[in-house]
Amino acid sequence: MDMARLIATFGGCGLSPRAPGTVGSLAALVVGLPLLKRPRLLVVGIAAVTVVGWWATKRSGKGEDHSWIVIDEVAGMWIALLACLPKTEEQAREKWFWMYPLLSFAFFRLFDITKPGPVGVLDKRHDATGVMGDDVVAGAMAALCVKGVRTVMARASH
Repeated sequence: MDMARLIATFGGCGLSPRAPGTVGSLAALVVGLPLLKRPRLLVVGIAAVTVVGWWATKRSGKGEDHSWIVIDEVAGMWIALLACLPKTEEQAREKWFWMYPLLSFAFFRLFDITKPGPVGVLDKRHDATGVMGDDVVAGAMAALCVKGVRTVMARASH
């Protein structure tokens, strides 16, 4: 396995015989959770995974969104996790705080699978930008949804 394929499969997660996109997203969630304590590192990680993922996808996938390419799920999942960043230590210790990363995962998978609006438009590109871009947008949409849930939950608790 060459470096491009190793990156594209997120260390082999994309080689799962069943639901490689979900396996890749779940692995991204697990790796991303500790980054919630280091927001700058999460942002740098998103940028790095997106750029390196684009390169790996272009090189190993020839622009097609093969099921084994899951580095795009990593970028999208980490973007979705941006909505989970605690603003204060108190917020990080909230009783329901653990729910937000799970919601990020659920919303991200929903948008990645159903491909609404701009996600579907990017998915139809059949190039590395489309492969990475649809998940970046799905991640942003998931983050907006989680942000909305957090806002409602915060208002309901006051």
